[in-house]
Amino acid sequence: MLETLKKAYQENPNRTLAIGVGALVLTPIVIPLLKPVAKATVKTGVILYQKTKGTLAEAGEVMGDIIAEAKAEVMAEQAAKNALPTSVSEELNASQD
Repeated sequence: MLETLKKAYQENPNRTLAIGVGALVLTPIVIPLLKPVAKATVKTGVILYQKTKGTLAEAGEVMGDIIAEAKAEVMAEQAAKNALPTSVSEELNASQD
């Protein structure tokens, strides 16, 4: 890119200087026109970020609930397995007396 600019300047320096001066003159005019566009773009980005953040937080809560339910079911199944031999042994002890 730098080589292209250097070549353009060497071929026609007056045109290159005119473009530079034109850019300096137009910059104060163009910036106020582009500011609302830039502001709207940033605002949209902030809104999308907030929505995504909320959605991810909600998904995290749902996953946490699912994990807690699964752990509770596993613990209940283990308790049922552990309780079964105890009750069977109690029945055997009662029948022997």
